[in-house]
Amino acid sequence: MLSFSGNALLNNSLYGVSNSWAQSTQRRIAAPLVVVASVNTNGRPGDRTSSVLLEKNVKDVPENDLSLSSVASNIDKEPESSVICDVEHICDEESDNDTEDQYITPWTVTVASGYPLLRDPQYNKGLAFSEKERDAHFLRGLLPPAVISQDVQVKKMMENIQQYQIPLQRYMAMMDLQERNQKLFYKLLIDNVEELLPVVYTPTVGEACQKYGCIFRQPQGLFISLKEKGRIREVLRNWPERNIRVICVTDGERILGLGDLGSQGMGIPVGKLSLYTALGGIRPSACLPVTIDVGTNNEELLNDEFYIGLRRRRATGQEYAELLHEFMMAVKMNYGEKVLIQFEDFANHNAFDLLDKYRNTHLVFNDDIQGTASVVLSGLMASLNVVGGTLAEHTFLFLGAGEAGTGIAELIALEIAKQTDVPLEEARKKIWLVDTKGLIVRSRMESIQHFKKPWAHEHEPVQNLLDAVNVIRPTILIGSSGAGRTFTKEVVEAMASFNEKPVILALSNPTSQSECTAEEAYKWSEGRAIFASGSPFAPVEYNGKVYASGQANNAYIFPGLGLGLLISGAVRVHDDMLLAASEALADQVSQENLDKGLIYPPFSNIRKISAQIAARVAAKAYELGLAMNLPPPEDLVAYAEHYMYSPKYHSYR
Repeated sequence: MLSFSGNALLNNSLYGVSNSWAQSTQRRIAAPLVVVASVNTNGRPGDRTSSVLLEKNVKDVPENDLSLSSVASNIDKEPESSVICDVEHICDEESDNDTEDQYITPWTVTVASGYPLLRDPQYNKGLAFSEKERDAHFLRGLLPPAVISQDVQVKKMMENIQQYQIPLQRYMAMMDLQERNQKLFYKLLIDNVEELLPVVYTPTVGEACQKYGCIFRQPQGLFISLKEKGRIREVLRNWPERNIRVICVTDGERILGLGDLGSQGMGIPVGKLSLYTALGGIRPSACLPVTIDVGTNNEELLNDEFYIGLRRRRATGQEYAELLHEFMMAVKMNYGEKVLIQFEDFANHNAFDLLDKYRNTHLVFNDDIQGTASVVLSGLMASLNVVGGTLAEHTFLFLGAGEAGTGIAELIALEIAKQTDVPLEEARKKIWLVDTKGLIVRSRMESIQHFKKPWAHEHEPVQNLLDAVNVIRPTILIGSSGAGRTFTKEVVEAMASFNEKPVILALSNPTSQSECTAEEAYKWSEGRAIFASGSPFAPVEYNGKVYASGQANNAYIFPGLGLGLLISGAVRVHDDMLLAASEALADQVSQENLDKGLIYPPFSNIRKISAQIAARVAAKAYELGLAMNLPPPEDLVAYAEHYMYSPKYHSYR
């Protein structure tokens, strides 16, 4: 492998290590295709080097001849090169007499393995490099003599992380590991998913976003701001990977229940895509986290010297819409029709508009609206095995009428309509929503936002949640308000007064914003509640019985949904796919889980669960004629499991 290095190479296709080039060359040169030695023209090794890979086809090179001259002489000569400057320019020598005002070209020529291999997170194995690999890849002396297995590395890292008492410290330790050793990071996360999921995602990721400016070390995704307007396609090419299949994008305006965090919301797409890999088996190189920075209205951040985003008020209207549209078009042009774009943590008004605008032209999915709805519907389906009846026989009351609340309500109504063969408008009458102004009723129709209007039923105005509970008498109470401790003792006791087993879902994240705790729900309902929350709570003991509280975590759904879309080659996301995902997840809840008070299966089986969900989603895509990967596999579950990324180390020649 030959690579020229230098910041003078500005062509987008040259930034970082190209995955497509590495894959094509990996069959010809001893893997991994990373560098060993560097030669600098001025004779000062290590002098301001930054690796830039030359994207050329490499002819067969004998495995026993990896010399610089041998590799260099075997580079194909192509009439059209992606390098924008000639070799003489690349090789400009830096003179000791150069001044700071003069432009120079720092560069290195690097070949095969060595020290940079230990700095490449995609290939680094740390102390797991075998004796043979240490000889073959020039690692002798760069590592201590001990050789340990990946399993021992996982055990050691887990013990190290458990020593941290502060969740944010654990989060930072995990992110550091991801930047050092990618496979070990995912092996650790997969093997300890129930303990580490709250570390890499909710609730800890909320604090990480709040402090992102302070803990920021190196970029883990693309930051696209108003400065890049008109150049977004070019900016996308700066990302080193070319075969992108999943993009998670946020504008940071509504991060969890924490509000506008601007550019510091990057922690959300980074965390989500880590779960796409760990839980759904989508390879890391196919995932791209993106933050669209249009400013922030958070005065505290605007005045924070460590804030990493644009220091201006949020763009709105046409300026905002044009930037997002350019992004959506650039993604499709660069990565094709089948790239999945997941919208994440956009404010209500933009979230609904973006989903409506692009759902018929792009493969798009809003996790706050659709993912939350799918996982909650699944929990409700499972809870029917305990409380009895069908969905149509229950009455639903929501606290919160934003993205999550209306999204869940709509999917419940779709499932009721499907089961009972009634019009959707009729199915919606079983569902009531409360917002900050009280119960949503028809007399408020002129003053409410468009996405709330389908839920404005005929009823007298009701001003608060407790009165709504007593008037509507719901069997199922769902919180998606983002307002903590709003399911008060009086509300829970009222639910328990007319329901033998009230279903209470406190979904808001992070933990501080949960409508009530698991302990409160069980205690105030005298141990009769069927409870689940958005953030995890520890088991609760009440009157000598231990209640395990379930977590209605979107991570049950979106990794499997994404995997199903990819293996089928789907070009659009249909509501029936979300219903299929909900049904698949509900089917994974065992009687043993229900006996423990759980309406969701344990996360320890999440990869098998994701494969089941992926198979159902893919089957629905084929049924609807939205799948492009033809012919369909005979066994979709087996195909999904085979497709999954493995974090186990490869052996290097």
